[in-house]
Amino acid sequence: MKLIIPQNYQSVLSLKETERAIKMIKDFFQENLSAELKLRRVTAPLFVQKGTGINDDLNGLERPVQFPVKDMEGTTAEIVHSLAKWKRMMLADYEIASGYGIYTDMNALRPDEELDNLHSIYVDQWDWEKIIEPEDRTLNTLKDIVGRIYAVMKRTEFIVYETYPEILPTLPEEIKFIHSEELEEMYPELPPKDREDEIAKKYGAVFIIGIGHTLSSGNPHDGRAPDYDDWSTETGNGHHGLNGDIIVWNPVLERAFELSSMGIRVDHEALQRQLKIQKQEMRSELLWHKRLLSGEFPECTGGGIGQSRLCMYFLRKAHIGEVQASLWPGQMQDHCRRSGIFLM
Repeated sequence: MKLIIPQNYQSVLSLKETERAIKMIKDFFQENLSAELKLRRVTAPLFVQKGTGINDDLNGLERPVQFPVKDMEGTTAEIVHSLAKWKRMMLADYEIASGYGIYTDMNALRPDEELDNLHSIYVDQWDWEKIIEPEDRTLNTLKDIVGRIYAVMKRTEFIVYETYPEILPTLPEEIKFIHSEELEEMYPELPPKDREDEIAKKYGAVFIIGIGHTLSSGNPHDGRAPDYDDWSTETGNGHHGLNGDIIVWNPVLERAFELSSMGIRVDHEALQRQLKIQKQEMRSELLWHKRLLSGEFPECTGGGIGQSRLCMYFLRKAHIGEVQASLWPGQMQDHCRRSGIFLM
């Protein structure tokens, strides 16, 4: 059982206060994110049709929850892992203008997650997607959007502090940008997650660029599917990747804490290149991939921002089960209860 119990942990807020604070954080953050990135809210599916290529494949190993549809003989539906590819399809189908985008409340089930303080079967996040011009598929564009999202996080942290003065702000004024290749050079003896701990502790908030491409060691910093983020385009200094993760230092758990994954999305060339790298060329025959390769989808950038993760971080909770209702092993529930951690 992977469980971190902070020494002398005690929740800052009561259960009733926590429920109110969760609503406040979610309302404030999504309104500010929408205004900052020019996003309009859309309704999203809980499930999609199997075999279309629309579902997020994550690392390609996780099993989606699936079920047959009674009135659609021969059709199987899958509960989404995320809406990484569905959103891009909607940008085209809704005819969203350049410079604007969409966001939605994404609810997913990931039954293969290893349950711990940060990971749950139930995943809730704001999935967002924004149209850009082909010439804007650059690292500078990515950094600009990261900076805007981080500014919304800073504003949210201030609102929490104004409402609950006992929760002191800890985010630095600016977020640090670093490439995964540079991070490996800094800490060559450490595995990727330990490198994240070191860099997050040092800077407080970092955006690690280039998640998915092979590093000098022969391994990627972390796995990424080949068909949404562009992680293979060379961006200078021998580095690859137009994607990355926003990671902050969690003072309660004393470790790195991922809040968001995002990137410039694949174009025609990047999709074919990444399918070849991961030996998944057969995906090019799926409905979603055919539409992209035929030029039906706009150039765009997008990502996901964890709703429970944000609430957990801003409310100084030790376990994600303190801000969302899910299922947990009995041993974990017992240990948490004895340690003052109330799982919803």
